[in-house]
Amino acid sequence: MKSAVCLFIAIAFLSCKSDKSSNASENSKIPSATINDETLQLSYAKGFSVKTFENFSVLNVSNPWPNADESYKYALIPRENAAKITLNKEDFDGMLLTPIQSIVVTSTTHIPALELLGVEQSLVGFPGINYISSEKVRARIDQGHVRELGKNEGINTEVLLEVRPDVVIAFGVDGSNKSMDVIAKAGIPVIYNGDWVEKSPLAKAEWIKFFGVLYNKQKKADSIFNQIVTGYEEAKKLATTVNHVPTILAGAMYKDVWYLPSGTSPEAQFLNDANLNYLWRDTEGKGSLELSFESVFQKAKNAELWLSPSYYTSLEAMLKANTHYDQFEAYKNKSVYSFASTVGATGGVTYYELGMARPDLVLKDMIKIGHPELLEDYELNFFRKMK
Repeated sequence: MKSAVCLFIAIAFLSCKSDKSSNASENSKIPSATINDETLQLSYAKGFSVKTFENFSVLNVSNPWPNADESYKYALIPRENAAKITLNKEDFDGMLLTPIQSIVVTSTTHIPALELLGVEQSLVGFPGINYISSEKVRARIDQGHVRELGKNEGINTEVLLEVRPDVVIAFGVDGSNKSMDVIAKAGIPVIYNGDWVEKSPLAKAEWIKFFGVLYNKQKKADSIFNQIVTGYEEAKKLATTVNHVPTILAGAMYKDVWYLPSGTSPEAQFLNDANLNYLWRDTEGKGSLELSFESVFQKAKNAELWLSPSYYTSLEAMLKANTHYDQFEAYKNKSVYSFASTVGATGGVTYYELGMARPDLVLKDMIKIGHPELLEDYELNFFRKMK
């Protein structure tokens, strides 16, 4: 009898929803229950929510990619409650036992959450392991504990099915990832993580709570995030004490277009919170601004600082790409800063991995660049002055 119950649990809890029809029978609805006091509280993130009931929780991902037209719902059942509750798998896009014991993530932005929560040992696979910078995870890769899965757009499903994680945390631009469909049909829950869609640095960072509920580490995730918020707000307040606000240019040319952040982007919010005068702070847009060289030069030729000039790691490389860059005052004064040269052991850019999880450090970097007198003993984490 016990083996039969376990078999039912394994099938039900590791299956993904095959039909999102609203015509499910009445007796398949989520059991009526009062949400308890442990329901997750979010202050900034808008793309997910968690409701906690008596014996299980429901994770809802409402904005997994830009302009998503449907949300995704997952039942999270504590392992000790598995025999106490019966849920209809057709009501959910996935059902998981928590805490999860093995995981595959598909973006380097997911790695810091695992490390901050102390669960990096549960990572068993990743598409493109050379992009990972974390020293702890790289050690596990070197020991053979993390399998290479190819590319996010075409994951090696054979290897993934061999390691068979409890869950795959995916990201996508439109939800049309055939590899993820194959994985879900094989009975492995796939959860799309939309941290990158959030509109502010702290909202992106709050997705550590998303991982917290998967590992039953909600309190630890909440504590870590509160420390990040405190550090961010203290740095922001410190930046308001200066008298001089330097002007900032960002981005660089790609072919015939200069790409730089819009004034409503999270990148521009960093600059604003660092009390820097980003010259395009009054623009709006969901993506990057796409401008001509002439329009950028006219507005920013006298900018005091130049931040994130694409992937260039030296002033010489910049000038080889475009001989007109040396007409900018920031270039002439060698006041150009890039995150591209701060990489892990195998070349992964640290900013792309840790920056989203630690906006407090990104903000302090920008304050150090723009107002070095405020953080005299602080060393830059991500950015480097280009030579």
